Amino acid sequence: MRQNSQQSDRLTTLTLFGFRKGHIRWGLAQMGTKGAELDHVPGLQFYKLLGSGQGKGFSIKPNFRRYGLMCTWESEEAADEFLERSDLMLEYRLHAYEIWTVKLLPTQAHGLWDGVQPFTPQLSEKQNEGPIAILTRASINWRALPQFWRFTPKVSKALEEAEGLVCSIGLGEIPLIRQATFSVWESVEAMKAYAYRGDLHKEVIKRTRAEKWYSEELFARFIPVESQGLWNGVNPLASVLSISE
Repeated sequence: MRQNSQQSDRLTTLTLFGFRKGHIRWGLAQMGTKGAELDHVPGLQFYKLLGSGQGKGFSIKPNFRRYGLMCTWESEEAADEFLERSDLMLEYRLHAYEIWTVKLLPTQAHGLWDGVQPFTPQLSEKQNEGPIAILTRASINWRALPQFWRFTPKVSKALEEAEGLVCSIGLGEIPLIRQATFSVWESVEAMKAYAYRGDLHKEVIKRTRAEKWYSEELFARFIPVESQGLWNGVNPLASVLSISE
């Protein structure tokens, strides 16, 4: 993984791969082998290869057919060159039955991911009246694992039932310990209604601080600006970004 010390605006992309039956073992193997290739991608400043869980949030049950790649780029041209023309992406296409990519512009970010801040906010949230994307990511302390996973099913159920949720997925680098949730909401108001007004979510936030669940955490907000491809058979942002599927 490479980082660029220059504090420039950073386009972020999240790509989700759905692998065909018979290709699951190949998809799992890429988690440990593709880092060397990604280290040499021009314009790629930060990346994470991610597994996924079942459901819409944190999950103890892995989904071996879906994986993710999150990147920050020095330019949109560098991102497009990789996503549309690289040998690595061509290889993924040979094994996937669907691929979805969303381009994101960060509006807010705090915390660290492996000791660095990968997202450089470039826009004010006030400039956005449309959908908003959220990434929450944490490394969970071993002693806090029982408490964290005790609350997880309730939190995931509340997320699935939240009004204004467009789509979401639980992602992770290491099962049980290094977890993330990526979600897209119809508006900032819908996201805040779930995050700050629900009793369950407020209790989890309180316990997280008081009981020191995390050894490292990161929270970021983004404006989704482009959505291409399919996730579970549809482009999930087609309606909120006025995209023709």
